[in-house]
Amino acid sequence: MSRYTITEFVQNASNRDRGQGLFELESDRLLEVNLRSEVWTKTGSMVAYLGNIKFTREGMLEHGLGRFLKRAVSGEGTQLTKAAGTGRLYLADEGKKVTILNMRGEDIFVNGNDVLAFEPSLAWDIKMLRRMAGMFAGGLFNMRFTGSGMLAITTHFEPLALEVIPGQPVFTDPNATVAWSGSLQPTVHTDMSIKTFLGRGSGESIQLKFEGQGFVVIQPKEELYFQRDDGGG
Repeated sequence: MSRYTITEFVQNASNRDRGQGLFELESDRLLEVNLRSEVWTKTGSMVAYLGNIKFTREGMLEHGLGRFLKRAVSGEGTQLTKAAGTGRLYLADEGKKVTILNMRGEDIFVNGNDVLAFEPSLAWDIKMLRRMAGMFAGGLFNMRFTGSGMLAITTHFEPLALEVIPGQPVFTDPNATVAWSGSLQPTVHTDMSIKTFLGRGSGESIQLKFEGQGFVVIQPKEELYFQRDDGGG
């Protein structure tokens, strides 16, 4: 067990400016935002800040009627808060690992629950796998980001990126799927033999199937983004 004097502890735990720009990893699980204008954050992710920063909850129609209706239909979605001003902002999400993506005109889908923060320069929209909505309560909600700017996502432990190539589809557990390239459109794959053997749905019986050219990111933990809708009981 590590032992410190109070002075040693403070020195060891103090923040260190690494000069990495707007988004900086203060630690594997803590994001530092060197704010000079504004940034969108996951509501509830702020753990501390220094400077003059104002926080404003996302308005119902702030991002347009279309996105509002998608959230109303899905019953899900990451609630966003806009942080505006100047200072240092610290964000975290239940101790999950933070990864910073510097997007340069790319296109990526991210599970809505795994979005921590992003620059307003990124265009985004809401998408739900509707076939999932028929099998599970709530379906599977995700956000599509395009353009250039910084995007911070979170995962339980170290993420793994799997390459998807034509003729070799990748199958993933929806609860362990974090993100995938914009060129891919996952479909629902059902393993009826496992489902029949177990007597009811499980994480193994329902999968996402990715085909084409691109990548899919998974995490080594099943996070309950949605639950099986068994019609009650």
